[in-house]
Amino acid sequence: MQIHREGSRILMITIGGLVLLNAAVKVFWPAAVLVALGLSAVLFLVILQFFRHPERTIPVMDDNTVYAPADGKVVVIEEVDEPEYFKDRRLQVSIFMSPVNVHVNRNPVGGKVAYVQYHPGKYLVAWHPKSSTENERTTVVIETEKHPILIRQIAGAMAKRIRTYLTPGQTVRQGDELGFITFGSRVDILLPLNATTAVNIGQTVRANKTVIANLTP
Repeated sequence: MQIHREGSRILMITIGGLVLLNAAVKVFWPAAVLVALGLSAVLFLVILQFFRHPERTIPVMDDNTVYAPADGKVVVIEEVDEPEYFKDRRLQVSIFMSPVNVHVNRNPVGGKVAYVQYHPGKYLVAWHPKSSTENERTTVVIETEKHPILIRQIAGAMAKRIRTYLTPGQTVRQGDELGFITFGSRVDILLPLNATTAVNIGQTVRANKTVIANLTP
């Protein structure tokens, strides 16, 4: 299993902390050493699986196909006012990522990065309606040949570490890494109103595998 680079520091800190904890248990409570070792192993494996980085290739690259940028569950499909970049009505699809999901975020489309903006904010639960506008978040806009697509990485109650790897002016490929969010969160995709959605509320999706929507050619 490949581990994402974002997990290196956290995993090293976890190992160090668990070694010290188990050493303390051995000294002050030797009868509980086996229990402590077992619980430590479980905790380490839970954190380790969070940073797993599976290889994901897009079946067919297509300028008119929008793939899921994250693993998780679709929690929103609705028209909204987008005040930050487009300043008009857009079709929003939101994906909630639980702590057990893969948390690598990927480019749902390919094109030129037109906008990247980080916003500090609150840490409401990721499925809260106001999390899109009030939580800590980073907004990215990728311009395809005909349709600009907005992707918003949103921190949740547990997720307080957003990483975005794109920069304005950069040309990106569909399916490549966009960023990473630590410990559960949400990703919004803002599409043109004439886009045709290919998912339903409550549906489980996988980055680079599930088609979110189809754009009008």
